[in-house]
Amino acid sequence: MNGTAVITGATSGLGLEFVKLLAKDGYRLVLVARNGEKLREIQAEYPERDIVAITQDLSIPHAAQEVFRELERRGLTVDVLVNNAGFGLMGLFDELDPDRQLDMIQLNISALTELTRLVLPGMKARNRGKILQVASMAAYLPGPMMAVYYASKAYVLSFSEALAEELSGAGVTVTALCPGPTKTGFGATASAEGTRMFSSRVMPADRVARLGYEALKKGKRVVITGTYNRLGVLGARTLPRSLAAKVAKSISRKT
Repeated sequence: MNGTAVITGATSGLGLEFVKLLAKDGYRLVLVARNGEKLREIQAEYPERDIVAITQDLSIPHAAQEVFRELERRGLTVDVLVNNAGFGLMGLFDELDPDRQLDMIQLNISALTELTRLVLPGMKARNRGKILQVASMAAYLPGPMMAVYYASKAYVLSFSEALAEELSGAGVTVTALCPGPTKTGFGATASAEGTRMFSSRVMPADRVARLGYEALKKGKRVVITGTYNRLGVLGARTLPRSLAAKVAKSISRKT
């Protein structure tokens, strides 16, 4: 067994693909999600694997502490952390549900930060560990119509790159995965289906997860999935921020 891997948002999309990859590589899996029934279904699909299911809604403040307490209660140390849980919302900032936007900040930023902080001291003490933070190519530009989501992913990318440098030489690596539009349930949850964002060049979830996992194993700091997305990020970096915002707004329009 390679050790213990914790995956948040493990029941669908990229999270479920990470489950498949890490299970194949022989990790003991700790799966965290709010849907306990789906977690039990995954356990049943892998009867030969040691899978711990933790039903927890990470959009609740300090839920990450409950997850970490359960790990401690079971005597588990974390070798790999995949902070995948997150969601987006499309619409005008002042018209979207304010509570849902705060839930997004809690899940995309606070829970990710808190869980990282809780597992990191143990990794450093053992001089071994890998952390994968799921960001987005949205991290590279302001995003009108998804203002809070884009901003949350900018935080994830900046935080991950800074932490990776802090941990240089400590035996612990941090990788930020920055995918573009991906075939998951994200578009439906965000009410983004039917927009230019998802009209073409949408990558399959298994491909995105595999690229992220390969980068994690190599200790890369950032991976942007797909040539088209890498070119998009390059363009976003060269444009004035005001123009980049207009480009981002244009892809949020309905086709």
